[in-house]
Amino acid sequence: MYQLDWDIRFFTDDKEFQLGILAECEIVKSVENLVDTATIILPEAYLNAVFDLQQKIKRGSEVHIYLGYNGNIVKEFTGYVRQINTNDSSLRFECEDALFLFRKGVKDVQLSKTKVSAIAQYLIAQLGVDYKLSCDYDIAFDKFVIRQATAYEVLKKLQEETGANIYFDTENKTLHIHPPFVEKGGEVIYDLHQNVEKSSLEYKTSEDRKVEVTVESVDANGKVISYTTGTTGGEKITKKVSSINQEGVQIIAENEYTNRMQDAYEGDFTAWLIPYCEPTYTAEIRDKDYPYKHGFYYIKSTKINFSQAGGIRTITPGIKLS
Repeated sequence: MYQLDWDIRFFTDDKEFQLGILAECEIVKSVENLVDTATIILPEAYLNAVFDLQQKIKRGSEVHIYLGYNGNIVKEFTGYVRQINTNDSSLRFECEDALFLFRKGVKDVQLSKTKVSAIAQYLIAQLGVDYKLSCDYDIAFDKFVIRQATAYEVLKKLQEETGANIYFDTENKTLHIHPPFVEKGGEVIYDLHQNVEKSSLEYKTSEDRKVEVTVESVDANGKVISYTTGTTGGEKITKKVSSINQEGVQIIAENEYTNRMQDAYEGDFTAWLIPYCEPTYTAEIRDKDYPYKHGFYYIKSTKINFSQAGGIRTITPGIKLS
């Protein structure tokens, strides 16, 4: 029999505080979101201890969340407290992953004929820290303007416009920027008849889809740049981006179309906390009733919900890799 074990620890000013009681917790990770988040909710009874807790936990406190069964726990989240709320008869800690460290203002600048890597290096320099950069998705901009923004907000704009997978590796102090659905993590097996509790998955092949993708940009001289790919007579997607050059516009459009036209599952499924799984993992999904659906899928998001009563992991697969 499996017994859920959890361990939540906060680190503030070189002091460690281990949480002793919990109402519930949710951890959301996705390659489509800039940050992974964790929401930690304490029981109403803890409201009487708010002042005491705020001496131990504050905005910027580091948080580690471990989960597992029968004493075998693994780290599921590392991040920082962004906000503490006491509005709804409970005490809530809203946490973000290490990109919280980029929520600092940077100087206004207009960069001409620049690339994603140069913009990222500018942000790192503005933060005044010794971070490294790993970038293999170097979309080019004719012009990129930063005005009254934090480094976090600039990264969010880059992600929204290019579709890049952006995250910060705390251990190696490295900012990562990669093409969508390319970077691969670990591997895991899910059998819809064995280790899956509930499923809303619906299998769609490329033959089921008709998609036309258009990406539009405006260059430094005000000229509209546009690229369209796909099939007419179905869903039309138009994405407007800032001053990205013709080659970049084409790359973004082709990536969007390719990813939407892959054989894929739509929906999600719920499993236990073992095996471990997170976005970028490759999941072998087995279904003995429909062997043609069997394959290896890119995991694009996971959501963990746990409390004293137990825990589940909800998994959203993306494109079929093979």
